[in-house]
Amino acid sequence: MTPPQGLRDSTECDRADLLPPGYRVRDWTVTGVIGAGGWSTVYAARPADGSPGRTDGSPAPRPAGSTDVALKIMPTAGYAPRQSRRIVESARREVELGRRAGHPRLIGLLDSFVLAAPDRPALDGAIVLVMERAAGSLRELLDAGVAEADRARLIAGICEGLAHLHRSGWVHADLKPENVLLGADRCVKLSDFGLATEMTGTHGYAPPLGTLDYLPPERWRAPLGELGVQVRPSADIWALGIVIHEVFASGASPFPGATPLARGAAVQEYGGGRAPLRMDHAVPPFWRALAADCLAPTHAARAPHTAESLLARIAAEQGARGTWTGRLRGRARTAVLATALCGIAGATLCSDAARALSFAPPGRAGAAVGAIRVFNAEQGCRERVDRDPQCSLGLAVDPLRQYTADNVVPSRVWHGDVLAADCQLSQGASVIDEANQRSTRWFHVRLPRGSTPPTAWLPAVRTQDRPTLPGCPHPMTGR
Repeated sequence: MTPPQGLRDSTECDRADLLPPGYRVRDWTVTGVIGAGGWSTVYAARPADGSPGRTDGSPAPRPAGSTDVALKIMPTAGYAPRQSRRIVESARREVELGRRAGHPRLIGLLDSFVLAAPDRPALDGAIVLVMERAAGSLRELLDAGVAEADRARLIAGICEGLAHLHRSGWVHADLKPENVLLGADRCVKLSDFGLATEMTGTHGYAPPLGTLDYLPPERWRAPLGELGVQVRPSADIWALGIVIHEVFASGASPFPGATPLARGAAVQEYGGGRAPLRMDHAVPPFWRALAADCLAPTHAARAPHTAESLLARIAAEQGARGTWTGRLRGRARTAVLATALCGIAGATLCSDAARALSFAPPGRAGAAVGAIRVFNAEQGCRERVDRDPQCSLGLAVDPLRQYTADNVVPSRVWHGDVLAADCQLSQGASVIDEANQRSTRWFHVRLPRGSTPPTAWLPAVRTQDRPTLPGCPHPMTGR
């Protein structure tokens, strides 16, 4: 039994030249190694003293709420020309996806550059990606044991990330627990887009790389053409099915075998109709059915089960059970379920939504002092004349907190809507839109009569207007 032609397990890596703690990489100081995979090593880093900017003089971006970052360093020296081209192409894909498909459920790409390291020839000319720093990975959580209350939330977060990727025209192509990162609040962020491919129509082409345990049956037989192997969103759905089983079965695969190749043989037997799908009895009935749909043996049988439809099923099931850790209630719960059911970009099911009501926007008597027209950065949504739920945008309850579904009011807005505005807050939470525009400015707006709550906050990246408005009292200081 051999892997598909040209396939290489992406977990292999040569780490012969690790950077020591204290080593400076442009504006960052290495503090340790996070991990290695493929042709890269990821380091933890903090801002270097005295050099907070890029070479063009602009401030280096920082992830919201943290000054620590992860540096993904991809050496190009010492490889054969074909391998070097693959590394450069992998980095290009990550940068392109980070620039065009940013989303709260995808790890943020903050900067990229080529490393000048004459003191370390093996790393001189390496490509460096500066990314958000996560607190850990789903693999680490699986090894430690996933709390029952967290399982649905984690899987829903993965679905959200995949739904946005697929909606944006990308396939991840290497979904696995190592590439599902977790923030300090255990919110999900998909990562490692080195094999991600942009689709042309229904499919794209990726290099013949991947992780054997997460390949669908058709991938083991896929021909290797000039452009690579054909990949479609259903490959990510298959990998999601494996991950769902692992979350509920203490990390175990649904396919037997002592090695990835042996498990791959079992996948092919199942895909050929010669063996049934046998899942661990620890997987509850709802999740067993969901995983079974994800693990349908052919692309055609799997294709109807999109990330958005799976997310809707999860939201409906959790709503029927009255769960999401039993703490969602009132308007916040309604906002979470409505957002999840519509597959809205930026949704999350991460933290206690009751906290979303902890901030009360300032009340303003009298008439509003300005008007703001809503802008959607996604061109396809700007061209629509109907109010498609997937093109709706959320307004926040609290401008100082992460712009996610547990901080979104039930009312939605669409491109072209005009909102009455009271005031503006210049130093709120940082928000990045689909066009990679970032801002910390927020506008306090009024909702249509009868809305609950009557007011909300619109991030500045959701409008191209810059009205003259007074400053809002800061929610923390009142000034």
